[in-house]
Amino acid sequence: EYGVCENLRKLEITGVSCRDVYAKLLHRYRHILGLWQPDIGPYGGLLNVVVDGLFIIGWMYLPPHDPHVDDPMRFKPLFRIHLMERKCATVECMYGHKGPHNGHIQIVKKDEFSTKCNQTDHHRMSGGRQEEFRTWLREEWGRTLEDIFHEHMQELILMKFIYTSQYDNCLTYRRIYLPPSSPDDLIKPGLFKGTYGSHGLEIVMLSFHGKKAKGTKITGDPNIPAGQQTVEIDLAHPLQLPDIENLHDFSELSRVVLEVQEQIHREEQEKELQEEEDNRSQQAASQPAANPGGGEGAEGEETAAGAEGTTQDKAPASHPFVLPMGVISRNEDYPRTCRICFYGTGLIAGHGFTSPERTPGVFVLFDDDRFGFIWLELKSFSLYCRIKVSFQNAEAPSREAFDEMLKNIQSLAT
Repeated sequence: EYGVCENLRKLEITGVSCRDVYAKLLHRYRHILGLWQPDIGPYGGLLNVVVDGLFIIGWMYLPPHDPHVDDPMRFKPLFRIHLMERKCATVECMYGHKGPHNGHIQIVKKDEFSTKCNQTDHHRMSGGRQEEFRTWLREEWGRTLEDIFHEHMQELILMKFIYTSQYDNCLTYRRIYLPPSSPDDLIKPGLFKGTYGSHGLEIVMLSFHGKKAKGTKITGDPNIPAGQQTVEIDLAHPLQLPDIENLHDFSELSRVVLEVQEQIHREEQEKELQEEEDNRSQQAASQPAANPGGGEGAEGEETAAGAEGTTQDKAPASHPFVLPMGVISRNEDYPRTCRICFYGTGLIAGHGFTSPERTPGVFVLFDDDRFGFIWLELKSFSLYCRIKVSFQNAEAPSREAFDEMLKNIQSLAT
């Protein structure tokens, strides 16, 4: 059942029975299979725990090196569990560069567990912290500090190294689910890697909630930590971008977006007034009853808006696209055609998640596996590409369970 049947020959060689493997390994650690987010302050992460033959291995998935968002994900083992002859399962820490060493796993509850390294000296290098930093920099960024000329970016990188290295693979993990899908979704929901300026590439989960789509950070940074909702897309308000000649003009794009923002504001005010009027009518009625006219009208408006979005979503035509002058992009190799655009908001904040606010922007759908977001206030562009990995044991048991998970990771981030 857990993918061990093909390894019966190995069992015969080692003298370990199938019953031992099931009872001491698979059954005991069944609750840690799947996807997890480590509690590493604002940085988060993506851990995938899988059965691999006679091992259970925890793989940490890392985005490709900035700014190559189209490249495949990188991954490295953090721990592994296996049986040594007929003894209990052995937990080994895989962190560092000196090979497997003694570790420990504690299952706190069904959706939470923690790891502890019992030999952290195996993580140290002979050259001290400088050698450890240079090695981490090559692995994390694919370059040396001398290659990074931006002083602010150097500070962010050094800060991340100091912060994350103190954990020494002694971490707490909380379960995350892949978002459930529906035939009406704009594209298939899932995990995407996206560009975030000086912070590098980060992992975002795209999920659909009726006429809204949400991008939740699985990895984060000191400004917007992991767990926060980085972008929100209003699928009821598609945008008609200026023609390709006028799209070069940033002020023209801003005008289009701000007009839609004002329209949404008016609609919200009208909805509040309608609700107040309905409440007064119900209170005044001798026999309180729902207002069928108002209710049907509101529902009709939502259906019309949804139908408009759906019609445009399925339109096969693609439209020319180019970033306006002055908009900064880490990756200039973005698609030059798009399917459809929607009004959206992006979350920005100061260092330490101070003064967070949602600001207007443009969600740009390129194809089934790529989308972008133009941050109007920052005059910057983020490009997102789908993570094409088949994760097992990661489906949410229900829509309610997935929504509850989103609330939990956001509340922990806050």
